[in-house]
Parts: sequence; structure tokens; C-alpha cells
Amino acid sequence: MIQKRTETGDETPAAIVGPPPAGGRPLPLVTLPAPVPRQRAREVQSNIPGDKLVRAQLKRMAEERIARLGIVPPISLDELVEHASAMLDEAGLDPKYANFAAILVGNAAWKDALATVPYERRLLLVPKCLRVEEKCPAPFDDFGLLCKECGLCSIEDLTVEAERLGYAVLVAEGSAIVRAMIETGKIDAVVGVSCINVLEKCFPHMEAAAIPGVAIPLLQDDCINTNVDLDWVWDLIHLTSDDKTYRLDLDGLKATVREWFQADSLDALMGAPEDDTARIARDWLAKDGKRWRPFLAVCTFLALEADRVEGDPVITDAVKKVAVAIECFHKASLVHDDIEDDDDTRYDAPTLHSEVGVPVALNVGDFLLGEGYRLLGELDLDPSVQVGLLQAAAAGHVTLSRGQGAELLWTSDPKQPLPSLEVLRIFSQKTAAAFEVALRMGGCLAGADAATFDVLAKYSDALGIAYQIRDDLEDHVDAPEGTTDDLSRVRLSLILSIAHRRAEEGEEKELIASLCRGDVRYDDVAGELRRILDERGVIRKADDLLEAYKEEAIRSLRFLTSPTLKGLLRRIIGKIFGEQLIEGYCGEFEAANAAGREAGARPAAASR
Repeated sequence: MIQKRTETGDETPAAIVGPPPAGGRPLPLVTLPAPVPRQRAREVQSNIPGDKLVRAQLKRMAEERIARLGIVPPISLDELVEHASAMLDEAGLDPKYANFAAILVGNAAWKDALATVPYERRLLLVPKCLRVEEKCPAPFDDFGLLCKECGLCSIEDLTVEAERLGYAVLVAEGSAIVRAMIETGKIDAVVGVSCINVLEKCFPHMEAAAIPGVAIPLLQDDCINTNVDLDWVWDLIHLTSDDKTYRLDLDGLKATVREWFQADSLDALMGAPEDDTARIARDWLAKDGKRWRPFLAVCTFLALEADRVEGDPVITDAVKKVAVAIECFHKASLVHDDIEDDDDTRYDAPTLHSEVGVPVALNVGDFLLGEGYRLLGELDLDPSVQVGLLQAAAAGHVTLSRGQGAELLWTSDPKQPLPSLEVLRIFSQKTAAAFEVALRMGGCLAGADAATFDVLAKYSDALGIAYQIRDDLEDHVDAPEGTTDDLSRVRLSLILSIAHRRAEEGEEKELIASLCRGDVRYDDVAGELRRILDERGVIRKADDLLEAYKEEAIRSLRFLTSPTLKGLLRRIIGKIFGEQLIEGYCGEFEAANAAGREAGARPAAASR
């Protein structure tokens, strides 16, 4: 097997691929994505809310306020502050956040106007302070940094994507640059990232020119190790009126999808249960869950359908039945998985086989599979669409069973942890395949072309692997004390695989191998194992892989021809994984801040 040395010095298989299954597509090819630059997070400066959820709440309030009051830009600074103060009062937040809230009000006011400006008439202004200053090889000219695309920071991803779309891009900061670009007459809108101090200086020039300008504030302005809400930057870069779902309330849509799994809704879509087996299955289907898979299918359908029809696309009963069928397949897999893993709880309640016994639970799982295929078979659709739906479901089941089989066969005789890429391949076969089924079915309903399906396959593979890595990390890092996890149960685990690879030869490697074989009890070696995880950087490595696969999912969307689907799938990554920060260094106020620190001022990381 070909070996390669990764950036961390780990030797892992460069790629693993099996022979194509009879009548099916090849097994997933698993390769490690390019690493994503990671820097430490910092405390947010005192005049910006430190909680991302609070910042997101203010952003929503600003958009709702602009829509409700019908406010038309440009808006004077006094008006912005007035609206911001009213928002803070309504939310019960400290008035010290007024400047931050005012920026959000301005963004909301200009959002629709920005969406109509062609990419090639926009300027993206990124502060050079996002670079890794001590390692950055890029020179400067009169207009700022000339990025060398070395991959050390996030500037490359932002600038390359913006330039591909058609933006003019400057890696610099300061009001003088903004004024100069506006005066050329070649720029009709500005998307900027900067500290609040610089944004305040730029505002008068943009207001006077009545030019659409949206800005994402850095979360510190002391010019060292600064952070920004990166997902907000990506959303604004891609914002376009061609994306007909940029107004879509994803949270509202997710709530709508969840409503389809209430008992009365299921009865309306599937018919009333006729016997005890059907009733048990229906109760299990209605059990709690995140419903990500049906949600993804509906989102994909809506995005593609929006490009084909005038007005808002309609969610038909056929779409609902496909969504319920997808959840039938998922819930069946959970029943079988819980039996195979000998799990006692699911959704903070007893697993199905714990309640009704293994034979009945197995039968209910099989029944749910049949129900899913029944729903697909009853759809009144074009035969080619119906065949596509059935093929997607069947291929997903075959792939999932292969992944589950590989895991079970290892579990039956675990001499040592599987290599990391073997674990990632199983993640691809199990979790990623289920995401692909959902996305592909949504695409089938909306008549997606072959190129779109290719992108959906790459996107779902990266998304599914990232999703499972996060699950492993949450299990090991965030599990409440006293609960069981994959370490104590000695299950397939990326954490154990990385730990075994990075452990020192001798006692450390033997401890992990012995734990896998069951020669030692977890409770007896827990302290030593935790030490290995900590000292060998295992959790950090897994977290780096998580970020790399999330970024891989984002990159896979670059060649989608539907701006609606592209924008929506990009936002879904934020919904599934939550929000994140990127870091860097600030420039325009660096000298003043350095002088302040020399005079005894505390850095922002130590103050509130």
C-alpha cells in the first residue's frame, strides 16, 4: 500500500479504494484534504457581544427591523444609532454594543441592493491582518498585500473565490483605500472586513456616494490575533439576486420538516397503521431526531426548483413522502445499528430493542425499510424520476451495509485500531452515503443534471466525514462525566486510530492495542490513555481534520452552476456545524495599540 507522510509527520495510506461492487458505483476513494490554518480563539472586545448566538440574534433583529419598517438606504449615522439603540433596548442588551448593532442595521439595509450588483462591479476589502504575520511571504504594494496563496491563512480562500466570481479584491485596510476605489467609478458595491474603528472612518465616504456597502467587523481592534465571523463573510461574498433562496428561513424550513413527523401528519402521508408492527414502527419514526437527511432533500429540491419556476417553489405531497421515506431508511438503520452495537439508549431513552426485544426490533427495522420503498413506489412521478429515487436509495443501502460490515468485522476481532484512513472510509460509507442519498433524492425530484450530481457526491462525502469526526470529538471531549463513550466501549474510533499512530513505540502503543483487544479494562487505563491523547495532540489532530473536511465541502461547491443551490448548501454547513471564527492581525491602528500596550494597557484577551 502506498504511504505518504502528512503535514503532522503521520504516515497514513494516501488513498484507499476497493473494487467496484457488482452493478454499483466504486467504493469511496478516501484522501486527506488540505489542512486548514488554525489559530487560537480570543476573548471578544468589550463593545461587541462575546457570544456568537447573541451576535446572530442582533443580525436577525436588524434584518427584521429593516423589513418591518420598510427602511430604504442610505441611512445617516444618527439614524443607524437610533435603530441600533432601539434593538438593544428590545433585546435587553448593554448600550455599549450600539456601534456593532448599527453596522448590522446598515448591512441589513443594503443587503438587497448588494444582491443586485454584479460580482464584477464589487470590491472585496480584506484586512492584511488576517495573515500569519511572522510567516507570510507576500510583499506589499501601494494598494496592499500581494497574496502568494501559500495556504498559511484564510486570505487565500477568500481572495481566490472572490476573484473567481469576478470581484476586485484588495488585501488592505483603511478609509483612504475605500475612498480611492469609490472615486474610480468602477466599483458599485463594497464588501469589507475591518475593525469597528476603520468602519466608522469609511462610513461617511460610502454614505456620501450612496454606494451599497456591507461590513463584517473584526471582533477585536487591538491589531493582534484578531477574529472575525467567517461564515458571515462567505455569505456576503456569494450574495446574489440570482440565488433565489438567500431569503429562505432555513430554521423555519427545518421546523416545517419536523412537523411532518407528528402522528397526524404521518397518518395523512402514509395511512393509519394497521397492526402492532406498524404502530411500533410509526412510534419509532416519530421519535425525536435532528431530521437532517429529510431536511437536506427538501432544501436541494427547493433550491433547484427555484431556478426553474416563477415565484416560490411548492412543496408537494410527493416531496413530503420522499422526505419521510428518507427518514424511514435512517430510522431503520438506527434500529439495526443499536442492536449490532448493543446500545441501551437512543435520544435519551431506551433503544427500541431494549423495549420490545431484539427479534421484534429487527422486524420493525425491516418493516421501516419496506415502508420507505412503498412510499417511493407509490409516487405519481415521471418513471425516470422514480427509477432515480429507487436507485439512489438502493445504492445508499448497499454502501452503508459495506461500511457497517467493515466496522462489525473489525469489532469481532480488534487486534489494534484500524488505520485512520480505514476509519475515514467507513465514515464515508456510513454517514456520507446517507447524506448523499438525501441530496441525490432532492436532486432527482428537481431534475438535476449529471454535473450537479457529481458535485453533490463530493459535497456529501466531505460533509458526512466531517459530521462523523465531530461526533467522535463530542463523544470524547464533551461527554458528561460518567457516561459511556467509544473509548470505554472500545468501538471504531478515529480518536483511537490517531492515538495509536502517534503513540510512542512500546508501552503506549501496547496499551491502546490491549484496550482494543479487551485485554485491559478502560477504567483501569483511563488516566494513562487521556494523558496520551493530550500529550500526543490527538484531539487537536482530529479537530484539524474536521475543519479540513468542512472546508473541502465548501470547496466542492465552486463549480455548481446553480447559484441558488450553491448558496443554500454553503449555509447548510453553518447550520449543521454551528459557527466558527478565523483569526489574524490588524494593521491601521497597530502603532497606536502597540504604544498603548507599552504604556500599560491590557491586551483585549485579558479584558472585557
